[in-house]
Amino acid sequence: MTVRFVGAGPGAADLVTVRAASIIASSPVCLYAGSLVPRELLDTCPADARVVNTARMTLDAIVDELVTASRDGLDVARVHSGDPSLYSAVAEQSRRLDAAGVDYEIVPGVPAFAAAAAALGRELTVPGISQSVVLTRVSTLSTAMPDGEDLPTLARSGATLVIHLGARQIHSITEQLVPHYGSDCPAAVVAFASRADEVIVRGTLADLADATVAAGIVKTAVVVVGRVLSAEGFPDSFLYSAARRRLDH
Repeated sequence: MTVRFVGAGPGAADLVTVRAASIIASSPVCLYAGSLVPRELLDTCPADARVVNTARMTLDAIVDELVTASRDGLDVARVHSGDPSLYSAVAEQSRRLDAAGVDYEIVPGVPAFAAAAAALGRELTVPGISQSVVLTRVSTLSTAMPDGEDLPTLARSGATLVIHLGARQIHSITEQLVPHYGSDCPAAVVAFASRADEVIVRGTLADLADATVAAGIVKTAVVVVGRVLSAEGFPDSFLYSAARRRLDH
């Protein structure tokens, strides 16, 4: 039997992959990450499934659930919000499953930053403006950031910057970024991206913090900073250029 780490997407129940939806609908055990996973997805679990909210559980308790289910011959959908490759704690869970000899798979999902970019109607990589995206976070009630991954260091690249889990520290974030991006740099906060209660705040590094506080945004938000948010007059991508050599196949 297999444990499957499933990405449930950014919030909207229909922004989940066909594979993920099938796994959730057929697994006799489902562990999900609190209120971030759409209720509509959990409603598709089998009627007799064991459905467990892991929001207040320790890592050891979660892994015990996974191992016990697997040893009982039951497939498990371990459902995380967004995509399991980012801030999901899959690494420490899978490490323990390896030690216990339990098989597992990872099923990708739509990440929050992609949903935020869609809500803003913007591409995060624009020719001549930015071709790199830095995905990061700040420390709150979470693991400390490693040396060299502080915001000022990452900001030196000038790349499009996407900050997860930082709404409560929006004043500190903008203050740290102004010296590198400029106070006039476009910035935005997207809370609850893709959900019915989605909130978008647009501005610059000079005024974004106050606007975010005024909007009452304190959690489940993505901060996006970069010139791509207001890019105009940029060159077309060479990908579709008439000057680009194309093969018949």
